[in-house]
Amino acid sequence: MTSAMSATQVPEQMTVAQISAPGGPEALQTDTRGVPQPGPGEILIKVSHAGVNRPDCLQRRGVYPPPPGASDVPGLEVSGEVVMLGDGVDPGELGKRICALVAGGGYAQYCIARPEHCLPVPDGFDMAEAAALPETLFTVWHNVFQRGYARDGEVLLVHGGTSGIGTTAIKLAKLFSLDVIVTCGSDDKCAAAQRTGADHAINYKTEDFAACVLDITKGRGCDLILDMVAGEYTQRNLDCLAEDGRLVVIAVQGGMQSDINMMKLMVKRHTMTGSTMRARSNVFKGLVADEIFREVWPLVEQGDLRPQMDRIFPLAEAAQAHARMEAGEHIGKIVLAVTHG
Repeated sequence: MTSAMSATQVPEQMTVAQISAPGGPEALQTDTRGVPQPGPGEILIKVSHAGVNRPDCLQRRGVYPPPPGASDVPGLEVSGEVVMLGDGVDPGELGKRICALVAGGGYAQYCIARPEHCLPVPDGFDMAEAAALPETLFTVWHNVFQRGYARDGEVLLVHGGTSGIGTTAIKLAKLFSLDVIVTCGSDDKCAAAQRTGADHAINYKTEDFAACVLDITKGRGCDLILDMVAGEYTQRNLDCLAEDGRLVVIAVQGGMQSDINMMKLMVKRHTMTGSTMRARSNVFKGLVADEIFREVWPLVEQGDLRPQMDRIFPLAEAAQAHARMEAGEHIGKIVLAVTHG
């Protein structure tokens, strides 16, 4: 036991949805584990809800292991109440309603986090919606605005416009005065993306998205692309990127290798970059959280930014939540509700 300060009586055991063995959604099974104890600089959260993200599915399949020291239980974002503090944490953190980016362990009744990776849940804000914010906000803010240098009036292309990342990118980009083009896999999803706020939506299964982007922008191309596909999309992305445009890659659903025309990249002065969030340092994540708190969180507090919600599953149905995500049926965020008692 660590010398920790507790706000309420914390049980010794908890329910988790863990990965029994690498495999399909059925590999997620509920079990009982000991409640983790916060170490120095850590807090324990009594989880209300946990967000479901595609990296969770990759971890379940055995291709995205947690970083050293992180819980093997999936789950990268939670909302809940701070119920225990490790050494060195401000006593004022106890009892706060927060949402947090975590390195793992979210699919559980209790989860370890760091206070600098948390954001305060505004009064009256739904805890299910709060759990849907951290992973996508950290990812979109860092990649579109910090790495992609998005500026007012620019044109942003987002692949996967109805995903959790896609819907968050649409909403955030519109609040910062960008024009947004998205790609989706059906006409219904295109319509849903436009209801979310996208200016244009392209069905990539029936249209050439690069040609459509050039048509929409009258031949100029877009300024910035947030790409989750890579593979053969990379050259097509560059083909519809404006001069001095930036391509930011955050996933490789289409493959880890790409062939590109470097002369075209040189002539149009393109910039290519990419990132992952989970393995970054605690200090780095804290800096991103601090900037989000300053630049984005007022929009959350005012009600101007809310996540696009898809469905809420109980923790015991985490397998069904993963099946829905992998079937591509969702529009927005899938969340798990965690009960206690």
